Amino acid sequence: MAEAIFHAPKRKRRVYENYESPFPIPFGQKDFRIFRAEMINNNVIVKNAEDIEQLYGKGYFGKGILSRSRPNFTISDPKLVAKWKDTKTNMPIITSKKYQRSVEWATKLMRRQGQDESTVHRILEDYTKPLECPCIQWNEELPLHEELNSEIVSKMEATADREKPSVMNGDSGKSDDMEGPSKQSDCLQEDSGHDPLTANGLHEHLLEVTVPLPQVHYSKQDVLLPQCGTQDSSHRGGLICAREGGPDEYVLVEEVVCDVSKTKDAPNEELAQKERLICRRNPYRIFEYLQLSLEEAFFLVYALGCLSIYYEKEPLTIMKLWKVFTVVQPTFRTTYMAYHYFRSKGWVPKVGLKYGTDLLLYRKGPPFYHASYSVIIELVDDHFEGSLRRPFSWKSLATLSRVSVNVSKELMLCYLIKPSTMTDKEMESPECMKRIKVQEVILSRWVSSRERSDQDEL
Repeated sequence: MAEAIFHAPKRKRRVYENYESPFPIPFGQKDFRIFRAEMINNNVIVKNAEDIEQLYGKGYFGKGILSRSRPNFTISDPKLVAKWKDTKTNMPIITSKKYQRSVEWATKLMRRQGQDESTVHRILEDYTKPLECPCIQWNEELPLHEELNSEIVSKMEATADREKPSVMNGDSGKSDDMEGPSKQSDCLQEDSGHDPLTANGLHEHLLEVTVPLPQVHYSKQDVLLPQCGTQDSSHRGGLICAREGGPDEYVLVEEVVCDVSKTKDAPNEELAQKERLICRRNPYRIFEYLQLSLEEAFFLVYALGCLSIYYEKEPLTIMKLWKVFTVVQPTFRTTYMAYHYFRSKGWVPKVGLKYGTDLLLYRKGPPFYHASYSVIIELVDDHFEGSLRRPFSWKSLATLSRVSVNVSKELMLCYLIKPSTMTDKEMESPECMKRIKVQEVILSRWVSSRERSDQDEL
């Protein structure tokens, strides 16, 4: 067996960010922070915006549930952003058609909550009316969305003496159709395969609708949601405080309006129309969260100690996570051992499903380099025997090798060697990794023509 030759990672041509840190933990004990995640539909989800930024920005853990990798989803239309580039605002700019689609979604959701048509119509008509924001002007020292928030707060406070706010804590008054973003699934099901974006998890954890209230305390960390379930038609609906708000609560909608000045000059002619940005409130909000793979989540809990995972508001211990993750993903122990090994060596492992492998190894992270290796993981004993996870034939192995070569990656077979004396009882604890040895084998395809040319050169 020939000795493997190390090939330098291939750097990407365009790099738009700076490398911060390999792990989301500070050097030393200063400002050490424990991040929070939740177990939802057998997936580990991080909801806090600051935690998401730290976990992905330092170590590139997880991926956005609405994005390809970095959690930077926005509802803004790129073409409209380029068209209105002179309008300096951090608010999303969307088309009128897209805004109407959000209104339709909000309408359907409120109907599912049992509200009658007149109530739904009245609430949405009042909530989606244009806000007074002429010419999209704002104070340079204060972002537009903060000014709008301040204006609305002042209007709400003016009605404080007339009506009393109705603010729910999110634990009561909910129907089965819609649950708050902090609500968990009922149980951890084996091999359920549910994704947070699929049918059962979508409305429960990602989508929120906002409705107006005569008076409610509002802050930058509050998002206003309608109380789920049937409500009195004479009342606009109770509110619950949810995930932190932001500029996405207000959107700029491109609409075609009549030019009043030109209409007065030529009243008998066809009405002159022009496109303008109208500020409105978004009735159907979509939040992006960070989804961690089971291996990434356990590494943050076990190896770094900077993550706490909750299920039904109870933190899960390391031993509980080791058992639960094994139930959810039967091959978790094997894949995590390899993940832990490569992470400790300085690589950034990512799921290699799109190339037919278990892991992809990046230097620093996906924004800087292309993946260097496609890794297949196998757990064997001292004699390299055992039930293989992926028994290859020569044809399937050649196929996988060809795929890896075509995408400029090397195929690596990672063998996790456990002692023959190790029992299944010992494997029920992550401490078993101390007795595991690792052997890496680089698989390369022999090309006869290349071999002949090398011999001729010699």
